[in-house]
Amino acid sequence: MRLATRLLPLLLLVVAVFFIRAPFLIKAAPIESTMGVVQKIFYFHVPAAAATFLAATVCGIASLLFLARRKPLADHVAVSAAELVVVFGVIVLITGPLWARKAWGIWWEWRDVRLTTTFVMWTTFAAYLLLRRFGGPGSNIMAAAFGLFGMALVPIVYQSVSYWNTLHPKATVVRSLPPEMAGPLWWGITAFVLLFTVLMIVRVRLEASRAALEEAYVELED
Repeated sequence: MRLATRLLPLLLLVVAVFFIRAPFLIKAAPIESTMGVVQKIFYFHVPAAAATFLAATVCGIASLLFLARRKPLADHVAVSAAELVVVFGVIVLITGPLWARKAWGIWWEWRDVRLTTTFVMWTTFAAYLLLRRFGGPGSNIMAAAFGLFGMALVPIVYQSVSYWNTLHPKATVVRSLPPEMAGPLWWGITAFVLLFTVLMIVRVRLEASRAALEEAYVELED
């Protein structure tokens, strides 16, 4: 953790470079013939989804470690990652309907399995945070179960387009992109993953400080 803290200024600089450069790459990318310029939401929507999946996976793994060993650091990582699932998930749930309105003619379709499972995953982590906030003593243990369930939803959300008929394109569409479109996409994914890393470092440090302060306050009361 100390090494990550020392690298934080460098990571912040790298993240800034990636996000400053991203709009120029997206502008230079060709306009998709069917959807037009609105398709460029794709370069924000997919990277935000990748960061959401990553955060959900980290939360699930940390929750499992916390349940197995009761290590405070695992709990700090789990709650920090859960918050980032909600943050990045909001970006996904906003950019998705904006894109869908132009591509499908509707803002939302509950019968689309990916849309529905994504929303269920997001609400699972929102419930995780509400439980942590209002659940009282032992809520971190109960919330860990939500973290595991949320992580289990990740492969379901990702593979939903392969097993059900959905409005979403197949996952293979990314692999079939021409280089001039794939380049900006992977640049965006890298930028969001780096942003997730920076936010995780900061948030875990904050959570550790909060827990230490709470523990000191309890000791003073005793």
